[in-house]
Amino acid sequence: MKLVVVSAGLSVPSSTRLLADRLATAVGRQTPVDVEVVELRDLAVEIAHHFTNGFPGKALAAALDSVTAADGLVVVTPVFSASYSGLFKSFFDVLEKDALAGKPVLIAATGGSARHSLVLDHALRPLFAYLRAVVVPTAVYAASEDWGAQGLPERIERAAGELAALMKGLSVTEPVKDELQVVPFAEQLAALSRR
Repeated sequence: MKLVVVSAGLSVPSSTRLLADRLATAVGRQTPVDVEVVELRDLAVEIAHHFTNGFPGKALAAALDSVTAADGLVVVTPVFSASYSGLFKSFFDVLEKDALAGKPVLIAATGGSARHSLVLDHALRPLFAYLRAVVVPTAVYAASEDWGAQGLPERIERAAGELAALMKGLSVTEPVKDELQVVPFAEQLAALSRR
């Protein structure tokens, strides 16, 4: 199976690309895949030209063909102004309108603060729902403080497992065991008042 990773990171090295690579590796642990990475930074000029002349350049055409032919996608964008990057959106704007219909997609984003984590549900999920992709239930957001912290590796593994299952044609509706303990807010407040 072919997994295509679309990374919209702009810097080198990029936390966006780092998250994309970790997600692709985790999918590969779940099911055998051939991974191809599409770096949008390298396609920025061709994407802009496509908007002005209506034709993709060679590298952009190859990237669009790869995305269209993929059995599954991992898409990762940095957060700018509380949404996905313009380069990320522009790439999916030049994709053929039915290219992602029924295709399994794992959405992910990176940002400097956890405050932007809602970008997954208010921007990315609606975009791929509009494109008629099948978005896995678990999305992954990595803020600066998440790297090396508890929780991120588990979210990566869960999301990768869901994508792998969809790529293999399996249902992902089975309940997922959550190993994290949730302490009710009232108990947390009571514990604070006893100090």
